[in-house]
Amino acid sequence: MTTVPATMRAAVLRAPGAPLSVEEVPTPRPARDEVLVRVAACGVCHTDLHVMDGSIAFPTPAVPGHEVSGTVVALGPEAERYGFEVGMNVAGAFLMPCGRCEYCGRGRDDMCTVFYERNRLKGQLFDGTSRLTDADGATLAMYSMAGMAEYAVVPVTALAPLPDGVDPVAGAILGCAALTAYGAVRRAAELEFGETVAVVAVGGVGSNLVQLARVFGAREVIAVDVDDEKLAAAERLGATRTVNSRTVDARAAVLEATGGRGVDVAFEVLGSPGTFAQAVSLLAAGGRMVPVGLGAAGSTAEVEINQVVRRGLRIIGNYGARTRVDLPAVVDLAARGLLRYQEVVTRRFALAEVNDAYGALARGEIQGRAVVTMGTA
Repeated sequence: MTTVPATMRAAVLRAPGAPLSVEEVPTPRPARDEVLVRVAACGVCHTDLHVMDGSIAFPTPAVPGHEVSGTVVALGPEAERYGFEVGMNVAGAFLMPCGRCEYCGRGRDDMCTVFYERNRLKGQLFDGTSRLTDADGATLAMYSMAGMAEYAVVPVTALAPLPDGVDPVAGAILGCAALTAYGAVRRAAELEFGETVAVVAVGGVGSNLVQLARVFGAREVIAVDVDDEKLAAAERLGATRTVNSRTVDARAAVLEATGGRGVDVAFEVLGSPGTFAQAVSLLAAGGRMVPVGLGAAGSTAEVEINQVVRRGLRIIGNYGARTRVDLPAVVDLAARGLLRYQEVVTRRFALAEVNDAYGALARGEIQGRAVVTMGTA
């Protein structure tokens, strides 16, 4: 066990709609089957914004941040059984399966009931408690591992070792932006070689969807967005065509590009009613639409029922992936150079600049993904 300081800095959300405050709080300690990670970087994700503005209900005060990279500095009881060692570089995933519930027993980590009921509803870990308190001893809720801090407790089920050669800072995005894209392509869509794909919104997750669709055999990948710079970046990452839906009719452009048939698979990343319906409209007969973006609580989208029935369309929700097997697979793709994750990370902020990072994200200024580093940006 290396020396761990008594306190650390963490970004604390005191109330929905309030700015994050960087506070000195007690450094957490891992319990059974958990490790303590010295965080190198934490990804800046739209889902955090939903929590911060209250669009997704979550207890406060809380520490957000749910995709991290860093170094193991302490092991909780029995954690060594899983092969983790002090000094090991790791990536931590937002979806932290308990490994013991009915769904985890089926290998459906993405449906873990314990994670949802304890973490997503109450900000706790599997034993029903948080590892975090503030300087006054008041409990701080944890969104996933509460990674927007210098140290984070992470269950062993949500970790994968990072091999030498994987960037320990940019590697933070492997646990959400890349993992979610992998789950959407391999699990939900079950993409087949030679199929055609559209990706609606090519930010952090969308950039990885473009790449993984090509890696797994898509013949055509059409990137749809309203920002020409993001579309140009998607083209560099493998998109075969780009469509700016602010200036042209996206459906007409996709139909033209596919000989009038539409795409086999459309991925929707924003979680907004408009892009949800748009993604469905891009499908060929028998096509699949995979929504991966979370919207505000209670959001709905209009879909024409008869079109879905007559054309045999399928809408297949995707929440992350099967962490225990899919996170190591994502890390392997990154290590082999098949997933160009470093190019997706376009901006780095220091922890003191965390509100600037989320502000830039909210204004649509982040191309790809930003990360917050726990040292100097």
